Amino acid sequence: MDRRIIIAIIAVIGGVLATYLIANAVINRNEDTRTITVTGLGSKEFASDLVVWNGRFARQDKDLKQAYEALERDRKVVEGYLLSQGLKKEEIVFSAVDISRNYQSERDDEGHYSQRFMGFVLEQSVSLESKDIAKIEAVSRNISEIINQGIEFTSLSPRYYYTRLAELKHEIIAKATEDARIRAEKIAQNSGGRLGRLTKATTGIIQITAPYSDEEYSYGGTFNTSSKEKVASITIKLEYKVR
Repeated sequence: MDRRIIIAIIAVIGGVLATYLIANAVINRNEDTRTITVTGLGSKEFASDLVVWNGRFARQDKDLKQAYEALERDRKVVEGYLLSQGLKKEEIVFSAVDISRNYQSERDDEGHYSQRFMGFVLEQSVSLESKDIAKIEAVSRNISEIINQGIEFTSLSPRYYYTRLAELKHEIIAKATEDARIRAEKIAQNSGGRLGRLTKATTGIIQITAPYSDEEYSYGGTFNTSSKEKVASITIKLEYKVR
């Protein structure tokens, strides 16, 4: 056979093979990129099961010893009140005494400023932690007995927590995953395909807010402690193949 004919035949076969391979590559590539990415949401309302409350009291005196003795008397009054409300001694935690100096700025007739020592300020805080939320709430509200005895006492707002967060997180992740899967199935059906295997899953950060609040989600996660009732939510992003 003429050499030129053989070369022409080889060229034709090569062209057909190249065309086949290119077509196959496009099809395979398209199959690889036929994916659906969806985001699902899981949430649950729940009630806190732990409360933490703090209060603080202070005394001021130019004599440090007298200031400390006055603060110690106040501490005993505070402890007595808390015990009378049904709390156990081991539930009551007093902090170390914080000591600072109080100065008052003064200006003389010539306009020169100076600092006048007003006395030592001694401050101490008390903390309660309990699962008896109603009892601690009552204690935090009804501190008039302490104030009526001449104690400068400040009651802070209770902070509410939940001790089974790990279990809760697993539950809402499952809800978010199911929500995302259902969304993906509907999208696949509407596009004339079928949902394939899961190729990627990304879980968001848990967000805990008060119900029906306008609290904003944060990148590192929001954790509300001011509300006894809470809502936990989480998102999960899933990527599926489409057949």
